[in-house]
This record gives sequence, C-alpha cells and structure tokens, in this order.
Amino acid sequence: MGDPKGFMKFARETPKRRPVELRVKDWKELYEPISDEKLRVQGARCMDCGVPFCQSTNGCPVVNLIPEWNDLIYRGRWLSALKALHATNNFPEFTGRLCPAPCESACVLGINEDPVSIRIIEWNIIEHGFSEGLVEPIMPVYKTGKAVAIVGSGPAGLAAAQQLCRAGHDVTVFEKADRIGGLLRYGIPDFKMEKWVIDRRLDQMRAEGVTFVTNVTVGKDLTVDELLSRFDAIGLTLGAEQPRDLLVPGRELKGIHFAMDYLTQQNKRNAGDMITDEPITAAGKRVVIIGGGDTGSDCLGTAHRQGCREVHQFELLPEPPPHRAESTPWPLWPMQLRTSHAHEEGGDRQWSVSTTRFSGRNGHVTKLHAQRVRYENGKFIPLPHTEFEMEVDLVLLAMGFTGPVKRGLLDSLGVNYDQRGMVQVDENFMTNRDGVFAGGDVRRGASLIVWAIAEGRKMAAGIDRYLRAGRSARQAST
Repeated sequence: MGDPKGFMKFARETPKRRPVELRVKDWKELYEPISDEKLRVQGARCMDCGVPFCQSTNGCPVVNLIPEWNDLIYRGRWLSALKALHATNNFPEFTGRLCPAPCESACVLGINEDPVSIRIIEWNIIEHGFSEGLVEPIMPVYKTGKAVAIVGSGPAGLAAAQQLCRAGHDVTVFEKADRIGGLLRYGIPDFKMEKWVIDRRLDQMRAEGVTFVTNVTVGKDLTVDELLSRFDAIGLTLGAEQPRDLLVPGRELKGIHFAMDYLTQQNKRNAGDMITDEPITAAGKRVVIIGGGDTGSDCLGTAHRQGCREVHQFELLPEPPPHRAESTPWPLWPMQLRTSHAHEEGGDRQWSVSTTRFSGRNGHVTKLHAQRVRYENGKFIPLPHTEFEMEVDLVLLAMGFTGPVKRGLLDSLGVNYDQRGMVQVDENFMTNRDGVFAGGDVRRGASLIVWAIAEGRKMAAGIDRYLRAGRSARQAST
C-alpha cells in the first residue's frame, strides 16, 4: 500500500473530457492528458485489500494485478508497473480506453466512497510504456514447428495469437475484412479509440512473428479442408456478429440500418477507404437510435459529428435508478443510470419505448410509430393511450447481437452449439472437432473487450496443451 491513509486523504480524480463544442468537430479521442503526479495520488488511494475484489473474476476477467501496479505507480516504478500489467493483459491500451471497468464497481473503497481510478491508471501505464520505448517484441525461446490458424482478428483472436506465437508456434491470423482488428477496427468509433492504437500493437506482433492475412473469408475463400490440411490447430474467434433485428411492419423500408453497418462505414471514411455499399450518414437528418447500450451511444456520438438535424435514442427497458440498484449489490456490476460522453453532447433520450412499426414514402422511411410500455414480471405491457409517431429520416438498430453467424464456416466444420446458440467447447476450449478451438464472443456471446482478451488467452493455453501433447488437427482430419 503506497499510503496507508491515501484513501482518506485524496479524492477520486479522472482526466477531463475535451469541451463538447470542440470534440464534436473532429474524430479525435475524448480525454485530455492527466499528469504523472495526479496518477501517483490516485494510486495512493488503493487500500491493498486483504481480499482484492477488483481483481476477482467478477471484477476483472483477466485478473489484473491491480493493487500491485497501483502501489508501483505511487512509487514511480513505471517499468515494474508495466511488467505487472502485461503479465495478465496483452492489450491494456484497449481495455484502458474501452472497458467499462467492472474492477471499479468491485473496488472495496467503492462500498462507501468513490472507487479507485483503476482504468485511468491502467491506461496511463501502457501509454507511458509506449512513449518511453519500453514495449518491445517478446520472442519465443524456441520454435515448436506447429502451425496454428486463428480465424478472426478481434481482441480474442489477437490475444490468442500473441500468446501462441510467444509459446513458439507459427501463427497465422485470418480476417475477412481488409484491415486487422475486427470490431476494434470497425465497430469502435475513433473518438473512443483512434486506430493508430491498434496499428502500434500490430507492429509488435508482426515483429514477434505473427502472420496476418486479410480479405480472406475462411470457409469460402479458404475451404475447411484446406484449413485442416495446413494447420495443426484452429482457433475460432469469429465474434458474435449476428445483429438482433426489429421485426415490425415497415422494416423493409430504406433508411433503416443495423448500427454496426453505420459505424463501420464511418470508420472506413476516417481511414480513407472507399465506401462501396449504399452510403449511410446522419448529416442533416432526423435520426432515431433504437437501443440504449454502448453501441447506441457510439451511434449517438457519430451522429453528432456527422451533423445530424436532431437525434433521439429509445430504450425498451425502464430507466435505471441514479445509484446502484438493490438487485445488484456490491461487488456486482451495478444496475444504474449511466450517462456517456455522447449524451453530454446532446440528443433526446427516452426509456420504456416500444417501436411498433415504420411507415414511409417512395420506399424510404419517414415515420416511426411507437408506444410506451411497462416492464412487469419479465414482460413488456403496452400502456393504453400512449401511442405516438415521429418523423424520421434515418433509423439505427442498436439492440445487441444474438450470437455468431453460423452459416458458412461454423456449420461447415460441424461444431456443436449450446442452448444459447454459441459454439460449445470443453474445459480446454476445444469444440467437438478435434483440434478446433473457440473463444471470445463466438463462445461466450457478445460481451466486454476484457472478457474477449481473457477468453483468447485461455483458448491459447488450451491449444498449447493440445499441441504439446503431440496431437494435430491434420491427423484428426485424415
């Protein structure tokens, strides 16, 4: 513990966000820098609890050594803090920017005070490491001669690839898009994470020996038989990309799009890529976002920056309480109202709204029709005389994901699915197909980036055990 009385002497502090009137004019990241001295003070607030719930699986899926690196930052030992951080997390620059920090919700200090600023300390440790040239390639001690294919280049796939490469295996990552990163690249707006952050880490992974192959849809451009003949093990990290649709009358009208299609296009524009599909933009339009989660917030921030005329965000569930709900006591992730950076920037936000249909002219949506509902005993009950309609030019469906896309590679491999429709694996993350493993959202369902990294690392460990036992998917497929 850096300062035994630090939690009583110092208040929680986090970096300030850039002024709204400035940040909505560009796509740069939101936060202003915070000084090393302020970080040192924040590290001193950590109580080094006898049972650190912040690093329990509930608080941190990758089991970060949080009290250790809080103390090291207080003492100014940045290199040691970086080593402690990398011991459990391959990509703290991703989680430091994007994770909602369940560790802070599980912080013991958070029972009756503001929790330790864990996420910000994590973020600044890794940025200090890169700026000082302390993040270097880690080369394997020896090569095993085994070849592993990772299908999908999101955080789970990248974590698995790095772990396996460092273990001495030859790793190839296949990505169907034209750039590496999965939803990190195309689903996360630049104002939350600029894409040079990904490229910087990919440079390290290439130097370590990971091979990246883009524009290849495995199961189509590369057949299952070809995959199994070339690699000793396959790791499936395809994500859970099947979006939840809104099956109401008028859904077929133009101007109604899935959120991920909308976000992907803007990220491609920012990267200077050509948009070959129908352009989707909020510029000058009346926009409705259906879905109140993080993806909906990302759409909201994007619509502001594109110059929308007006924007509304509807959520089917009732408005959460302003503070932790009794149903989610500490150290659980709290059910409570959260206001994101995008909500600070403007827009209308409403709860308990059920969209009943769309109407339009000349095949394009012009009106959204909805009704207020009450949530009772697991059901949404329409409230009489609460119907309303709203003129709209663009509707974005941000209602989450139902699971992985099964048609294609997964069905061709013949993997089993669990009751939720996710790929089923054993304790080593291997599917029913020998030598074929799965991890991340494809196994767990759509979840947090920190869970994806944790799953990728666990899947990599299972693949490594399989290969070191002398087994191979090539033998199993013949």
